[in-house]
Amino acid sequence: MKIVVLPGDGIGPEIVDATVKVLRALDLGLDFEPHEIGLAALKARGTTFPPEVLERCRAADGIILGPVSHQDYPPRAQGGINPSGELRIKLDLYANVRPSRSREGMPHYGRTPMDLVMVRENTEGFYADRNMHVGVGEFMPTPEMALAVRKVTAPACDRIARHAFELAMQRRRKVSAVHKQNVMRISDGLFLERVRAVAKDFPDVAYDEQLVDSMAAMLVRDAARYDVVVTTNMFGDILSDEAAELCGSLGLAGSINAGDKHCMAQAQHGSAPDIAGKDMANPTSLLLSAGMLLEWLSIRHREPRYRRVDRAIDTLLADPRRRTRDLGGSLGTRAFTQALLTEVD
Repeated sequence: MKIVVLPGDGIGPEIVDATVKVLRALDLGLDFEPHEIGLAALKARGTTFPPEVLERCRAADGIILGPVSHQDYPPRAQGGINPSGELRIKLDLYANVRPSRSREGMPHYGRTPMDLVMVRENTEGFYADRNMHVGVGEFMPTPEMALAVRKVTAPACDRIARHAFELAMQRRRKVSAVHKQNVMRISDGLFLERVRAVAKDFPDVAYDEQLVDSMAAMLVRDAARYDVVVTTNMFGDILSDEAAELCGSLGLAGSINAGDKHCMAQAQHGSAPDIAGKDMANPTSLLLSAGMLLEWLSIRHREPRYRRVDRAIDTLLADPRRRTRDLGGSLGTRAFTQALLTEVD
């Protein structure tokens, strides 16, 4: 299988290198095809995302994307394209899937243990770079007025809901829809209407609904009640980061962007340019994301060795001496990667 590898910016090249080393150690016969993007590509090519890279991603079986510093990019007209947003739209990666679970030996900051998956609609909502056919969804009629358009469509609601219910069938068979319908009666009203309709196709899955502000509190108070959480783009972005931090760290949060034909592994955190090149980055988030990519590719049904990555990470995290520095340990990126390679061998 062909896996396109995009190192990205900041700590991206370091954690991508660690991830590829571990995947090679699994001996799955994967073929890795690296391409330069981000600030390095901008300097060399005048664009952060060369058009041929998109085509190579389209032709690949899967994609591994390192963090990008898109806040530092110039305007799009000057070559500053956000690779993450561009790939989500161009490859129709409509489902952002982010698991969060408590891990043995790691602190959990909520009142109850957590084992849930956030399923977030990924192609519309309030995200101004992906909710319009032409232009962006933010504009300023006057210097003192800024407006934002929220896009919610029935087809997008249908497919993200179905993705969530199908995932729940593989887990504990419960779906919770998060919304703000009491205020955004039309847009979130449409979202709930479509999720409820899909729920009827899954009579074996328990279904409930939760206001987004209440959900933020419930993740702290009683996260154990949730299994699969489905929601719109911005709500899912915020709540999944909260869930990850409650489970110990954003650096432990795996994430994929999946569609019907393509899937991309992407760390849930940013590019952390302040520690780039210092052997301080924790590669766990991208490693877990790569495992999710392999699962999406159904490699687990033919070749279970990728599961050793998840088990090996649990083994390392359970021992404070074998963690990276951001988690209270002393290991750098390279030492942690080497310890992981020893565990999966």
